Amino acid sequence: MRESNLLDSRSFTPVRLIMLLAVLAVGGGCITVGPDYVPPEIGPGETWDTSLAGGLNAEVPDTQALARWWTVFDDQMLTSLIERALAANLDLREAGARIKEARARRSIARAGLFPSLASSASATRSGSKSSEDGWSESDSFSAAFDVSWELDLFGSVRRSGEAADAEFQASEESFRSVLVSMIAEVALNYIELRTWQARLATTENNLKLQQQTCDLVNVRYQAGLDDDLAVQQALSNLQNTRSQLPDLRTSVHSSLNSLAVLLGQRPGSLDQELTLPRAVPMIPAEVSIDVPAGLLSRRPDIRKAERDLAAQTARVGVATAELYPHILINGSYDLRSSSAGKLFSVNNSSYSFGPRLSWPIFKAGSILKNIEAQSALEEQALLQYEATVLKALEEVENIITAYSEEQNRWDLLNEAVQAVKNTAVLARYKYESGLIDFSSVLEAERSLNSFQDQLVQSEGTIASNLVRLYKALGGGWTEAQNISSNQVK
Repeated sequence: MRESNLLDSRSFTPVRLIMLLAVLAVGGGCITVGPDYVPPEIGPGETWDTSLAGGLNAEVPDTQALARWWTVFDDQMLTSLIERALAANLDLREAGARIKEARARRSIARAGLFPSLASSASATRSGSKSSEDGWSESDSFSAAFDVSWELDLFGSVRRSGEAADAEFQASEESFRSVLVSMIAEVALNYIELRTWQARLATTENNLKLQQQTCDLVNVRYQAGLDDDLAVQQALSNLQNTRSQLPDLRTSVHSSLNSLAVLLGQRPGSLDQELTLPRAVPMIPAEVSIDVPAGLLSRRPDIRKAERDLAAQTARVGVATAELYPHILINGSYDLRSSSAGKLFSVNNSSYSFGPRLSWPIFKAGSILKNIEAQSALEEQALLQYEATVLKALEEVENIITAYSEEQNRWDLLNEAVQAVKNTAVLARYKYESGLIDFSSVLEAERSLNSFQDQLVQSEGTIASNLVRLYKALGGGWTEAQNISSNQVK
């Protein structure tokens, strides 16, 4: 009995060719050139430079609570708006599409690790005519199978795969960054809306008080107890306050439209739902913000910068592999016959198989310069990562200060409002009693309108600063959350 041989023409098939290529590739041994990625070690510290006040503490926040930080405001409307934005925000869906692109590119890069197989077939009828015999016709049938496989002896394909993996992970971090920003924008616009509505209500209440004062001055003028100057002062004060209403209404309308767009809806679609004023969301008594080191694992922009660095490190390896030879194994199996029925007969088959080596001998130093360029890009990526960490720390430090100091400002404004309310009551009483002129009442009412407006603005600023703090901390997502198909589509 004849011993079987892979290279025997009678037993050689495309399947056996693939098996032979696999044996050669596995048995050949491979190395991976270029630098191996090592995550950068940056210690941002264990304490914040800014003293924590205003209810802030450095305790590690609950992961799930941080992922849904907006619930600390205990505002069902805010929660509803954010949940709807998560499902329909266009920026979020665009970021999801970029994840799909990166996932596809990763698959393309990985495909280089495997052999490629192609097939072709043809059927041809040809004819010729001579003066003696007339037309002479013949048929030709062929089929071919071609296999090629570049042996990744020096890790070029593997480094490309590493880069593609890191790029895919970076796209996920970009998605999370958009997610964190989008949630914060919804919350900020909602707080802004409630602040504008509260300022509008405060101004309208002051208008009622000033209208009463204006009526009182007119009565006293008719009775000869006051002059025309007091009447004009009261009227100008009233109209000045009334002139603030159009800007306030415009701002309310603008905030409503911004919220609608964030939810992926047409401007005006939320007017009926949100026109009824509500209080500015209240902040919690205590807020845990973790230590600075927690930012490295939580903030998506830092995580993305780290993945960008990993991808660029792998590209240095891809460039380095160009210094070494490339070995491509090609194989083909051809079948030809003049009859379709005999096409797959062994006697009509032929094959070819063998490696092809290419090795750049002279490229005027372009390969080395490319390695140098990719290494410089790696250095830039590292510097970008370090800068991202520093900017994140700066952002949090600034907001910590702004959050606590605005609470101090609110306390002072609140005391001022109480004092000016008392001043306005006393001034009005003394004016009605004829003990003082109208200028004291006018000044008290102007101060009351100004301080109450500032107090409402300060309340909105405190709530907004808390939102910015949660955003700066990277709140709004967790590792446990999956990127749903509703978001990535």
